Amino acid sequence: MSFRTIHSGLKTIAMLIVAGFALSQSATAGYQQQQQQPAPAPAPAGKASPSNAPQAPAEAPKIDPEEEKAYKAFYATNAPQQADLRIKLGEQFLAKYPQSKYVEQVYARLMQDYLDKQQFDKMYDAGDKALAINPDDVTVLVVTGWVIPHIYNPDDPNAEKRLTQAEAYEKHALDVLSKLAKPANLTDEQFAKTKEQALSQAHSGLGLVYYRRQDFANSVTELQAGEKIAATPDPTDFYVMGMELQTLNRFGEAADAFQKCAQIPGSLADRCKQKTDEAKKQASPQPVAPKP
Repeated sequence: MSFRTIHSGLKTIAMLIVAGFALSQSATAGYQQQQQQPAPAPAPAGKASPSNAPQAPAEAPKIDPEEEKAYKAFYATNAPQQADLRIKLGEQFLAKYPQSKYVEQVYARLMQDYLDKQQFDKMYDAGDKALAINPDDVTVLVVTGWVIPHIYNPDDPNAEKRLTQAEAYEKHALDVLSKLAKPANLTDEQFAKTKEQALSQAHSGLGLVYYRRQDFANSVTELQAGEKIAATPDPTDFYVMGMELQTLNRFGEAADAFQKCAQIPGSLADRCKQKTDEAKKQASPQPVAPKP
């Protein structure tokens, strides 16, 4: 599967990055809050520490005005045509403030920019570093797990390792999403739509992992789960589904998948139309030869 073939999927990914920012921020805030809980002071020797003893408040971290200014400059460069500048500012920020509270957010944003430029090694590195800080960053989990099976190369010595990583990322994303609380800055409707978008992309990525492993039955299950709630259906998913369903001799379902693919404008439309006709013929009862 070439990178060009998944252009429509990348558009969905870009939407997920924007819509999923609040989800990632929510997960990040929860993780950081958990990590920053002050440890209780040890009780004096020979005395028990009552469970309801008041705890001293944690000391607020000092704010570096230059660090805040640098992060705001990075965050403000959010137009697509500013990607090169954003990468430069992000890399400078990470080099100068490696212990900043904003490091995870910067890595997560740079991951998207490296993806847009097809600099996949840098994308993986930024994603891995973001997840090392916050293992529950939904957007990083979903996007990385989606990209890996789409640019899969069986000749790559790390191919299977990457597929295993993608499977783990998408499964963890689904688990995090199932427990995620609504951020205060989103309405119920916005949260529901954003969450569904992330769920859809996670199922899609997991389905493609199973497809690469030729586990077609599980792949179809995941791809169908994703497309049921997708705001923007992915023709690549429908095409893959159709091919797998043909292999599984489920020709009627294959015809339906190809037909849905054919209805979406793009490079796969004509091919899916041909495959629809092919699958319909396969689904038709074969004429019984007359007895001699």
